[in-house]
Amino acid sequence: MLTLGLITADLNWPKMKEGRMYLSLLVTPLQWLVDIPSRAADSLSDLFVDRAALIRDNEQLRAEALELHRKSLRMESLAEENRQLRELLNAQQRLEPEVRAVELIGINPDPFLHEVILNRGSEDGLKIGQPVIDAGGIMGQVLSLAHYTSRVMLITDARTAIPVEVNRSGFRSIALGKGVLNELELSHVPSTADIEEGDLLVTSGLGGRFPRGYPVAVVEEIIRDPGRPFLLVKARPSARLDRSRQLLLIDYSEAHTTQSMASETDAVVEEP
Repeated sequence: MLTLGLITADLNWPKMKEGRMYLSLLVTPLQWLVDIPSRAADSLSDLFVDRAALIRDNEQLRAEALELHRKSLRMESLAEENRQLRELLNAQQRLEPEVRAVELIGINPDPFLHEVILNRGSEDGLKIGQPVIDAGGIMGQVLSLAHYTSRVMLITDARTAIPVEVNRSGFRSIALGKGVLNELELSHVPSTADIEEGDLLVTSGLGGRFPRGYPVAVVEEIIRDPGRPFLLVKARPSARLDRSRQLLLIDYSEAHTTQSMASETDAVVEEP
C-alpha cells in the first residue's frame, strides 16, 4: 500500500520530482566513493607504464599534432571562404555550440536501461535534453538532473531515436536504440535508398535535439528480405559507449535549435 501510494503521488504531485532531486543529493557522496577504486586503478596503471611505450606514444602524438596543425591551417582558409560565400548569398551564419567537459562516474546496473551518471548537475547549469559526446561521436543526452550529478540516456537505449543522415549520400532516416550496447537500427528504409555497408551516419539536425554533423554510427549490415518492402539496416555506434569516461556536453541552446527545420517531436526521448 505504501508503494502504491508513492507511485500515485509521484505521478500526480509535482513536488515529488523535487524530492527525488534531494534524495539524489544524499546519494551523491556514495557515487563518488564507489568511483574511487576505478580512479585509483587508473592512477596506478599510469605509474607503471613502460618507458618505451611512453616514448612511442609521444612520437605518435607529435605526428598527429603536426597533421592536425596542417589541417587547421587549411580549415581557416575554408572557413573564411565559407564566410564570404554566405555573405554573397545573404545567408545566416551557422552558430557553433559551446561544449563543457564532464566525467562519467557511474552506470545504471539495470541491464534494460542504458544510462550513465555524470559528475555535473543542475548546480553547474546543465539542462535536460543536452547532447553528450565522446571522442568518437554522439553518446546520448541528459535525461534527468540532481544538484551535483546528472543521468544520461545512451543512444542504444530502447527508448531513444535520433534523426540521422548518410554522410555520403544525404539520405535521411531515424536511428533507433534496440537495448543492445553496440547496435542501432534503421527501420523502414526503402529498398531504393542510397545506403551501403561502411557508410557513416551523422546527426541531421532535424528535431532540434542534436546539432548537425556529429558522427552517430557506421552501417555494418543491410538485410534485404524479398518478402518485405523495406530494408533493415544495422549500425555500430561511433562512440565508445562502454569505455569512455571523459566526455563533452554540448550546450545546444535555443539560439541553435531555431535553425532546425523540423519540430522537436521528431527527435526524441520518451521519458517513462
